[in-house]
Amino acid sequence: MPDRTEHLLGLLLGTEEDWPRAFETLVKRLGPVRDSAGVDHTVATERITIEPFDLRAEPRYDLVIDRLAYWYYVPREWLKKVALMDDVYLLNSPFTFQSMEKHAAYCAMMRLGLKVPPTWLVPYKNPVDHAKYAYTAAKYNRPFDLDAVADQVGYPLFMKPYDGGAWRGVSRITDRQTLHAAYDASGEMLMHLQASIEGYDSFARSLTIGPDTMVMRFQPEKPMHERYAVQHGFLSPEAGTEVVTISRLINAFFRWEFNSCESLVVGSEVYPIDYANACPDISITSLHYYFPWAIGALLKWSVFCAVTERKAQLDLDTRRYFEVADSEMDYSAKLAEYLKLADDYFDTARYHEFCATSLSHVDDMVRDWVSSPDFDALLVDTVRTTYPPAEHDRFVAHFRGLIGLWIKGG
Repeated sequence: MPDRTEHLLGLLLGTEEDWPRAFETLVKRLGPVRDSAGVDHTVATERITIEPFDLRAEPRYDLVIDRLAYWYYVPREWLKKVALMDDVYLLNSPFTFQSMEKHAAYCAMMRLGLKVPPTWLVPYKNPVDHAKYAYTAAKYNRPFDLDAVADQVGYPLFMKPYDGGAWRGVSRITDRQTLHAAYDASGEMLMHLQASIEGYDSFARSLTIGPDTMVMRFQPEKPMHERYAVQHGFLSPEAGTEVVTISRLINAFFRWEFNSCESLVVGSEVYPIDYANACPDISITSLHYYFPWAIGALLKWSVFCAVTERKAQLDLDTRRYFEVADSEMDYSAKLAEYLKLADDYFDTARYHEFCATSLSHVDDMVRDWVSSPDFDALLVDTVRTTYPPAEHDRFVAHFRGLIGLWIKGG
């Protein structure tokens, strides 16, 4: 256990020297500080350097004064990590000037105990285009060994942007040669190195809208029109429940209500690898068979929110989740508690009652529409604007077949 009477204040600095030196001097002169219980506390300062970091590493700071992260993303991401995972007090919070992305999502779900693969963040390959960068980097950036970081993560691994999106900049790394080639190509993108889950049994992609979740078998190596496989029961009941729980937990934690989550399943183990998608794919030519479900769920949740005048909750209320994470409960019990918190946030019982009473006709209405010429015209138009003319007939027939399977109740 760390000594709670010794406190280290971190200074995250750029080009400033005047006030930091004054602050450091005054802290040194401060002497012991006695609390209400008569216990003496000592305070010291340290300037924070910038280097690769393990997302699970424990920081030494009790508080950080930040003057840098508003323009420099490496320390910004470290600040979010220590806030989400380690309860470091921040002046000021990085969440006030940057919205959520994949890095913060990794940190939060690691804190909650989910099985996120080992992940490191590394600095930019190319210098940041900012007038203060050269001075700051020369003074505070430490040289690092990219090979050593990759060795810590373990091969094979994935290099991918910390904020991600549409598979942009994602590379599978198998050795040092591909590592350096991908890092050299990353330019000014801020990158994660994340361990690859090898030999997985299933790649599950779950689309969650409000409290409704559809778990689909995803095949990322295939063309877009074949990535969502129509396959029911591909997960065990236990793994399926865990994937649904993780999807709803993530959305409730971040107050997301329309998001997709990707998980790799090995036996009974579920590893979430990507779950911050602000604009999840719901195209007919991607979801095909699952498209009617998605539209129906989006309709029901939207109507429920509008009619019941549901109020947005912008505060994250993370403490309730962290109390579960820090408890002595086992993993299964924690997941059950997280699901209760998610159901509370989404008001799930009330939503289901509303759907059963006020929207009981929606499922039949959607099925009737999907069976109509109007929907078929929409499908044909979408194919014509998505694929070259020589492939129109092929893809119209392909998607009509999958939609027809859904209409028959497959």
